[in-house]
Amino acid sequence: MDYKGLCDEVIGIAVEAGQYIMERMTGFSMSQVEVKGKNNFVTEVDKAAEGIIVERLRKLVDGAGFIAEEGTAQSRGEKYNWIIDPLDGTTNFIHHAPPVAVSIALTENDLPVLGVVYEVWLKEAFYAWKGGGAYLNGKEIRVSDTAEMKDALIAVGFPYHGEQRRKVFIQSLDHFLHATHGVRRLGSAATDLAYVACGRYEGFYEYNLAPWDVAAGALIITEAGGKVSDFSGNNNFLFGKEIVASNNKVFAEFLDDVKQFMKP
Repeated sequence: MDYKGLCDEVIGIAVEAGQYIMERMTGFSMSQVEVKGKNNFVTEVDKAAEGIIVERLRKLVDGAGFIAEEGTAQSRGEKYNWIIDPLDGTTNFIHHAPPVAVSIALTENDLPVLGVVYEVWLKEAFYAWKGGGAYLNGKEIRVSDTAEMKDALIAVGFPYHGEQRRKVFIQSLDHFLHATHGVRRLGSAATDLAYVACGRYEGFYEYNLAPWDVAAGALIITEAGGKVSDFSGNNNFLFGKEIVASNNKVFAEFLDDVKQFMKP
């Protein structure tokens, strides 16, 4: 399969969906929001953007299935599956705050082989394909060269669920606040991962994530020279609901720090 050519097509689809999202942001209000759970929202914009993406992707890979956040298409393929988050950062969107991202990945036998994250405010397209490197708006990107956690900037997400782990998660935040340059929380896991890939952050970790939150960003990081795992250091980050990602130089130390708090 021509992953590079396919990636070019997917970038165009992500940009189209991102332009639609930005157009709909003007005049958007909370009265148009549907509540899926505590602090977990969906809008007609999420659903319509997903519809645009699914319609375009259906034409690209014969027999590919779909794993999509808003359920526009849910049909697992035997070999290939598109994993889609049409609007990552819905809470940001409804408050007219950045970042907001479109995330699209293709998996082959449940391994990401293509990933695109398009951050709509800055019009930044992060993308990668298997064996092809990682890019931002046409320029190759690499993870940072930072070699020690004390010099690192870390990103996190605050999960909507999993309150039983919240206490140890807050303890981990306190640790990283003191052990690094600081901790950031953007509200879009896809964007966080893309920022690790291009060296803006040294690391990211979060739990209670879905495949569409991490599939594209994880591939972009690995193609940019970084590392990704679950909290145990294994490869179950796509469906295991937890992820640690960083550059290759601090990964071992970062993972150990996350483990001491987040593993039972």
